[in-house]
Amino acid sequence: MAIHIPISSIVCTSTTHIPLLDYLNETEKLLGFPSTNFISSARARARIDKGFVKELGLDNSMNLELLAQLKPSIVMAYTLTSDLGNLKKIKEMGIPVVINAEYLEHHPLGRAEWIKFMALFFGKEKQADSIFNWIENEYVKAKASTLTSSKIPTVLTGIPYGGTWYLPGGQNYAARFFEDAGCHYLWSDNPSTGFLQLSLETVYERASTADYWIGVGSFETYSDLKSTDDRFTKFSAWQNKMIYHYNGRIGPTGGNEYLELGYLRPDLVLKDLIQITHPVLYPQPDLFFYKRLK
Repeated sequence: MAIHIPISSIVCTSTTHIPLLDYLNETEKLLGFPSTNFISSARARARIDKGFVKELGLDNSMNLELLAQLKPSIVMAYTLTSDLGNLKKIKEMGIPVVINAEYLEHHPLGRAEWIKFMALFFGKEKQADSIFNWIENEYVKAKASTLTSSKIPTVLTGIPYGGTWYLPGGQNYAARFFEDAGCHYLWSDNPSTGFLQLSLETVYERASTADYWIGVGSFETYSDLKSTDDRFTKFSAWQNKMIYHYNGRIGPTGGNEYLELGYLRPDLVLKDLIQITHPVLYPQPDLFFYKRLK
């Protein structure tokens, strides 16, 4: 199916696609999104509030009739399984579908580089190269700054769900962030690029004395975390009040900017992590995405 470049309109299916449009100055081409409340971008929200971006519905509940009426040049999609479901139906309607597989990258900069993919559809390859090179430079500079630190703090992440603690493997995207921030992620020796499924007892055995606990889902207070499981209070990071969440920037309709902008701006994520774990290097009090639990 032919795609004529530059495209005149687009439907996106992931919030991580929205910053790519913003940085390429193509946000006005966005016509539809599965659930617009998840979007935090000020530019995109302005279009949503004016009724220019239609709510399409999630996954198999997507309103294909409305999508057909919008007639976008392309639908930018993602899929976590081999079941293409509605994507095949969309193609059968004559609407080109392109897969953005940024989520498969194991390096933070690899995910950011997908701005070059988005740029292809607007004929803005040079602009995307410039944007990525700047982000990469900021990331590399931040990483290099930790080489002057004599301390390598230990880090724990994640939270149990349904009795299972999901932790990134040692080769996972999240683990790379901790390594580049000059930290020792306590499961860095694990070869998995996916997520480990462990019991709280197993995690406690290895991470009870971790210096920092970074990333605790939607929890923002110590009292809420304690009410879920009193055993959390036995971790050193709890006792030293060194637990952080990534809900520092929430959009007007509840979208999480970390989950939207974080893919494109890993440099901002990395600077936050360095500021948290190496405060001498980054003495500024304000974090971008993260906040300490209250």
